[in-house]
Amino acid sequence: MSELRQSLLETLGSFEASAAVPVGLDRMESRLMIGGELRPSSDGALLINTNPVTGEQVGEVSDASPDDALAAVAGARKALTGTTWSTDSNFRSACLRQLCSALERNAADFRTALVSEIGCPARMTFADQFDYAVAKLAFYADLLDTYEFSDSLDDLPTYGAVLRRQLWREPVGLVAAITPWNLPIELMLAKVGGALAGGNAIILKPSPLAPWCATILGRVIAEETDIPAGIVAVLPSARLETAQALTSSPDVDAIAFTGSTHTGEAVMRSASSTLTKVCLELGGKSPSIFLPDADLAFVLPFAAGMAMFNAGQSCIMPSRMLVPIEQFDRCLDLAVEGMAAVNWGDPWSPETFMGPLISADRRNEVVGVVRRSAEQGARIVCGGNAIPGPGFFMEPTLIADLDGSSEAAQQEIFGPVVVMTPYTSVEHAIELANDTEFGLAAYVWGASAEDAAQVGSRIRAGMVGINGGQFTSADMPFGGMRRSGIGREWGVAGMEEFLETRTMATRIPVVSEDSPVFLAGK
Repeated sequence: MSELRQSLLETLGSFEASAAVPVGLDRMESRLMIGGELRPSSDGALLINTNPVTGEQVGEVSDASPDDALAAVAGARKALTGTTWSTDSNFRSACLRQLCSALERNAADFRTALVSEIGCPARMTFADQFDYAVAKLAFYADLLDTYEFSDSLDDLPTYGAVLRRQLWREPVGLVAAITPWNLPIELMLAKVGGALAGGNAIILKPSPLAPWCATILGRVIAEETDIPAGIVAVLPSARLETAQALTSSPDVDAIAFTGSTHTGEAVMRSASSTLTKVCLELGGKSPSIFLPDADLAFVLPFAAGMAMFNAGQSCIMPSRMLVPIEQFDRCLDLAVEGMAAVNWGDPWSPETFMGPLISADRRNEVVGVVRRSAEQGARIVCGGNAIPGPGFFMEPTLIADLDGSSEAAQQEIFGPVVVMTPYTSVEHAIELANDTEFGLAAYVWGASAEDAAQVGSRIRAGMVGINGGQFTSADMPFGGMRRSGIGREWGVAGMEEFLETRTMATRIPVVSEDSPVFLAGK
């Protein structure tokens, strides 16, 4: 158990006690960032920031109004036309490197914000929640050193002439980015990196449940980089009309959204009135297939514990475990063993693996799914309850004996809950894996990497991990299929989502010795 617990902790990051020290909350930022200036909302409205570890209010942040959104749009359009930002890739590369360095200098502020407003273990900020995200941002600075924004195709002969053909890629313009609270820095930088590298302006509308991560980013950009005023705006807001002012604006050229599929549908409907381009990273119900020859005693407890990453509040978590029917009971025991190794509690402790859910409402929703499953005949193998005390913690939960069409089997739960289902053959496992409206991620475990990869290739998912293979590096496009989204983040594709490709064909006459043009000249 102790070895498993340590292995799980190490996946969150290498805890650095000297750096994992909270700064005072007076270092947090409450202002919007519009036109390069840090300022309160136009009508003085505030939103309350709550610590999910304690359930207590920890601060107030300006709540951007629709007028603030219009001001940010105007500032962005002015910056796009009044500066060389869109045309000078060397300048953009230098600014992105500045931003990476500034983020590293302000790491303590971001770590405190992350722990205080989303409750993630401080250990996670040394990996996915901060350090890895900043390192990934550097990919776009390096990409600009080699990326060709223009190219020439081969000439084509046509009717006594040749066609000289060119193509070029240019910024789409202004991007409105709406981001969630679960991995706030990572998901903001994915959009900021791709949009800015491509020469665009971007307006960030972060979740009101994680505003500090965004407002500190705005302050860092305004005070410690040469990014022109207006190119980036930060508008935390709890108001639906503020988001709609962005998604329905004819002056916004692209919308990048990460969140639930239901909200993604609403964003798409709003954007349809102006035919604005959308990039949607939505929900998932990711399967994890354990092949009959997999070393179940080794991989299954670890995989079950890892499914509690970020308290299960991640769209790519393997929330459906598919195991051989002849070893079903053993697999349940192994999964329980993995979940028992998950430590929850004080996020500043190096021994904490799992933090709370983001809010009391979110926890109530997850507990409700588990209870409805039990009422429908499912077996709650372990967990299923809210943990008493302050904050919004919940027990790691394993559900079995579910009907395949039930809510817990088909819908994204977004909490520390895993459903285990037996399969009768590998073909059956693939069928079960694809029995979902989602298609974000999938995982396969087996003794033979080649055989496991063959199975993985048949799962309809945008990203597949084989035997623990990670698909979240900066140069790998991130995104899903079907109701898991449209478009990609990170990688070259993550920048090209925010570029328009244009072409030009020029007819060049071919002059021969017997042509009228040649004879006239003679």
